[in-house]
Amino acid sequence: MQSEKKSSHRVCPVWIGYTLVSPLRKLMHNPRAILAPYVKPGMTVLDFGSAMGFFSVPLAQMLGPAGKVICVDMQEKMLARLKKRAQNAGVSAQIETHLIAQDSPGLDQFAGAIDFGLLFYVLHEVPSPEILFAALAVALKPNANLLFAEPKGHVTAEDFARSISLAKQHGFVEAATPHINRSYAVLLTRAPAN
Repeated sequence: MQSEKKSSHRVCPVWIGYTLVSPLRKLMHNPRAILAPYVKPGMTVLDFGSAMGFFSVPLAQMLGPAGKVICVDMQEKMLARLKKRAQNAGVSAQIETHLIAQDSPGLDQFAGAIDFGLLFYVLHEVPSPEILFAALAVALKPNANLLFAEPKGHVTAEDFARSISLAKQHGFVEAATPHINRSYAVLLTRAPAN
């Protein structure tokens, strides 16, 4: 996710990706417990900023053979490790990876195809949240949910509120405020077009 030149948005280094997929992380963020209320077998799910697939691999298992997880990241090494983890877990057929440039969300090809989106601990690394929310509004089906979470400590409550406001400007409405440990979290729903 990081280019050679300096950016005002720090991107998680690849070496930290290994700690993010640690089994110990499940004690704080259990993917199945967090995502079970929102996903059903056969869905097409977007994991934006998937890194090494902490959520992607369990999502693929939850969705079953008819489901698909579209994993998007800006770092090729993160996606390479995700592919290896998916293969080891026997879910590589359900996982589709997409390497994107730092200045584009790369979601154009998924217009109206996404049943559920996950934006977990990544928005603070994105150069233009406004462009991302606009792209997500196009990619998600009407009435599809987007689980959006940011880490307390890295992101302030005010910044999180501004992000929610930005999402609303692009057709999302607040549906719920799930509790996720050490996180600001909101479930957004893509309002149908008028």
